[in-house]
Amino acid sequence: MRAEARWSEVGDGAAPGVAGFVHSGFAPTVVAVAERCLRQRYGVGPVPAAVRTGVVLVSASGDRVSAEHVRATVEAGGRIGPLFFFQSVPNSVAGHVAARWGLRGPVVCLSPTGDPRADGIAEADLLLYDGDADEVLLILIEQAPDTPAEAVAVLLGGGARS
Repeated sequence: MRAEARWSEVGDGAAPGVAGFVHSGFAPTVVAVAERCLRQRYGVGPVPAAVRTGVVLVSASGDRVSAEHVRATVEAGGRIGPLFFFQSVPNSVAGHVAARWGLRGPVVCLSPTGDPRADGIAEADLLLYDGDADEVLLILIEQAPDTPAEAVAVLLGGGARS
């Protein structure tokens, strides 16, 4: 493990907004925890061009707040804003993180079938051992109803992982 970060920690409020993502704290939390983790290793970034960093985003529920908003809007006969189509897939925020930090590895999003951390580490191991990435930013996020999203980011690469 090269770095690890959490959102939220004592003193954190809501994660700062992210341009292009609306209504929900899911994407801002992913960005905030990823940046907190990557800064431990790379300062303000970007990641050096020679390092291939993959992203594995793991969430059983995805962006629950946006999904509920879309459901309620459709049920009421309203129109869905175009940003909801963009942000409805977790790949969009994972790609945002990759672009912001100059990450040059694969982006994978998983809905775990077992333990989220174990499933994410297994996917990261595949990317590392197959040579697709030199390191992997593993992001675990869940968004419970009526509470802010919480997330953990772990930068994994080479050697034993926990």
